[in-house]
Amino acid sequence: MDNAVMATDETGRPFIIVRDPGMKQRIHGTEAIKSHILAAKTVTNIIRTSLGPRGLDKILISPDGDITVTNDGATILGQMEVEHQIAKLLVQLSKSQDDEIGDGTTGVVVLAGALLEQAEDLIDKGIHPIRIADGFDRACKVAVEHLEKVSDVVPFSKEDTSNLLKTAKTCLGSKIVSKAHTQFSQIAVDAVLSVADLERKDVDFELIKVDGKVGGSLEDTTLVKGVVIDKDMSHPQMPREVKDAKIAILTCAFEPPKPKTKHKLDITNVDEYKLLQNYEREKFQEMIKQVKDTGANLVICQWGFDDEANHLLLQNELPAVRWVGGPEIELIAIATNGRIVPRFQDLSAEKLGSAGTVRELSFGTTRDRMLVIEDCANTRAVTIFVRGSNKMIIDEAKRALHDAICVVRNLIKDNRVVYGGGAAEIACSLAVADAADKIPGIEQYAMRAFANALDATPLALAENSGLAPIETLTSVKSRQVKEGNFRLGVDCMQKGSNDMRENFVIDPLIGKRQQFLLATQLCRMVLKVNDVIITGTEEAQY
Repeated sequence: MDNAVMATDETGRPFIIVRDPGMKQRIHGTEAIKSHILAAKTVTNIIRTSLGPRGLDKILISPDGDITVTNDGATILGQMEVEHQIAKLLVQLSKSQDDEIGDGTTGVVVLAGALLEQAEDLIDKGIHPIRIADGFDRACKVAVEHLEKVSDVVPFSKEDTSNLLKTAKTCLGSKIVSKAHTQFSQIAVDAVLSVADLERKDVDFELIKVDGKVGGSLEDTTLVKGVVIDKDMSHPQMPREVKDAKIAILTCAFEPPKPKTKHKLDITNVDEYKLLQNYEREKFQEMIKQVKDTGANLVICQWGFDDEANHLLLQNELPAVRWVGGPEIELIAIATNGRIVPRFQDLSAEKLGSAGTVRELSFGTTRDRMLVIEDCANTRAVTIFVRGSNKMIIDEAKRALHDAICVVRNLIKDNRVVYGGGAAEIACSLAVADAADKIPGIEQYAMRAFANALDATPLALAENSGLAPIETLTSVKSRQVKEGNFRLGVDCMQKGSNDMRENFVIDPLIGKRQQFLLATQLCRMVLKVNDVIITGTEEAQY
């Protein structure tokens, strides 16, 4: 039995020690590192099948039954219930790649898993983990320097966006929207250029809103030069469209002021009730007059208002929208160049937002309506309005658009690119292997292991595309050496050419560089951990 050990006492008599099966054994040293690597490999094996344009999707079911279908690495890892500490580190790794770059979340985890797998082989050979980590750091430096050597500069401008479109297409090629990736690429590029400051090389993401509505197909997705909010006019008889809108943006409610006191008001007869009713009506009318005096012809309110206030707004021909959330209120204020007003007394004509048209958008045979604010004073604010057959497709399309927008943003920040399809990884693998031959000492083993780990990406791409992985990799690698062409990669879409420039498969340099750096940092962290101590439990008492 696994939980029993034979031992002998001082006189040599045998006896059996039975461990409580409920207690975990404390592991440390190289055994601890190996257990960590095993956890990382398990997570990597789950996610590597999602890499590339032919990568497969995963269905994630939450505890309350919500279903997510995606092949986005950060989303898969973010929704997986992982208990192991190192698996949690991989989740954070993909999140940091997503936060910083926005794309490449699957690739960075695949690379980190491959590095740890190679490290395990070196540990078995008796090489100290710190020497392995130092060798990986050295190899990563060589790889990043070589990335910059093999990168190309792609020119672009607001007039010529062809290179931005090609990069966005590469990003969207592995997503669910790939059948409409030309249209989605154009939408992503137009959205980013609408809000980009090309001189400062900066993109304000707050001005881009991505919203969606079930119904229609992916091809019905549009870019709205303005704001779309999931609300309608507060009264069904209010006009469905307001031209030359002057918008009062309020965070105060249409209701009489409540006295801040603990005393209660008792109404004992009809006259007192009528007095209270008249007081409320006068207050409502005073509020509406304060709004109309500024010249506003539309009210957008963060809070609700009762039927009486709604009726008075209709009578006074003042269209209104209620229950608009805080982030949407802020976006409307930015888009219309309006000010958010917390009190009716503070309203003035200068604080109103302006828009060319505010109209309701209705869908099919349903009563669903959304409000579209177009031709805003701030022309930089845009909304991508996604359509799809169900909520899962819309959510995945939103994630795909987020990645594409981030990729275009990265190109605006730094317009150097490397070639996809594993071409950059193969080129760096060859460079690191060459550098390892010139280094004396034990670190050369770690550098060669790093070079082997870089091959994991093209191997996974070939495997996911239905190609023979090892044959494809060796063929492309030998051609890169013979022809000196660092643009050769895995032909995932089987277009007949391995030249990624011809296939328009390109990635921003800063995204690929970040992948290498983050994966190496995580690997170093894991290799330096040789013990796990859980405080306050029996395992920690030794």
